Amino acid sequence: MSADVGSGGGAPIVTAEDVWVRYGRRTVLQVGRFDLRDGETHAILGPSGSGKSTLLRILGLLEKPASGRVLIDGRQTKPGDRDARMMMAAVFQNPYLFKGTVGENVSYGLALRRVPKTERAERVAAALGRVGLTGTEKASALQLSGGEAQRVALARALVLEPRILLLDEPLSYLDPLIKRRLVTDFSQILSAEGVTALYVTHDQDEAMVVADRVSIIHEGRVVRTGGVDEVMTLPTDEWVAGFIGMDAALRGGIVATSEGVAEIMIGSERVFACTDLPPGIEVLVGIRPEDVTLFEADAELPPSSARNRLRMRIDAVEHRGSTDRVSLSSGDLRLAASVSRASVRELGIAEGSEVLALFKATSVRVQSAVGV
Repeated sequence: MSADVGSGGGAPIVTAEDVWVRYGRRTVLQVGRFDLRDGETHAILGPSGSGKSTLLRILGLLEKPASGRVLIDGRQTKPGDRDARMMMAAVFQNPYLFKGTVGENVSYGLALRRVPKTERAERVAAALGRVGLTGTEKASALQLSGGEAQRVALARALVLEPRILLLDEPLSYLDPLIKRRLVTDFSQILSAEGVTALYVTHDQDEAMVVADRVSIIHEGRVVRTGGVDEVMTLPTDEWVAGFIGMDAALRGGIVATSEGVAEIMIGSERVFACTDLPPGIEVLVGIRPEDVTLFEADAELPPSSARNRLRMRIDAVEHRGSTDRVSLSSGDLRLAASVSRASVRELGIAEGSEVLALFKATSVRVQSAVGV
């Protein structure tokens, strides 16, 4: 499968084909194909300068590519296509609220579309209710908190009842506490609205909360696309693995299955995973660090739902904010665990020592290695 092509979801609404964008002599975007599918929230994830916002502007008909084309419902479009643009609304990093009331800001687009005043008021009230700001129509827009301002920006977009919603780093300027609360709210709102959304972010945790599918972009190229769980658990190359904080997916073979649980050999180590794939095929295997729990190497543990229990060597310990990333190995099996600083101290975790690693069969992501 091409790195540019995802799977699943409804039919494509917006499609980019062979799109190149150049600024002077520099190529900033080179995408063979990208689909935004009906009813999904699709996150474009990547580091700063990778081309995320440029791709959003191309798909949103805000910028013309140097070559290639954008289709909506199979029809070729371009910037200036009024019918296509009327299907869209956008929320940006800066909410861009103007002086006046919240209600005036939210109703601005409706006024431009000559929606009758009575209907305008009803739709504004409904939109503010959907973002948790009921009754704020007469409040000053310039006295809102950062989180409230972004809710108003979202309401201003939703009130237009767009078919396609574009969100370009909408939470990037908020402090971490407000951002954590608001990303959950945004996810619930987008799901309830059933709108097709393109969501640009550099924050992988944010992408995992809001998105149905995710595309990772690097140096202007889409290097991985698929369902959130698939992409964020099964990185297929070293750059993607490093970007999402994992090791590259492991290769193994299914040797037996029983009641939906597969026995997979990775070198000399045996791993159990929940999958419908049959015995005899080669697979990619991924385990996210937060799904791995560590204990003392000789700990005697009672039975639990963690089918996988492996004695492993600690290869490295890396500090990452409030947690440490512990790299583990046993033969050809390599994985990582995300461990609190307190647990690192309690277990005496250090390079070269051994621990017992536990993880559930349900937390092991498996994909056929055919064609990868």
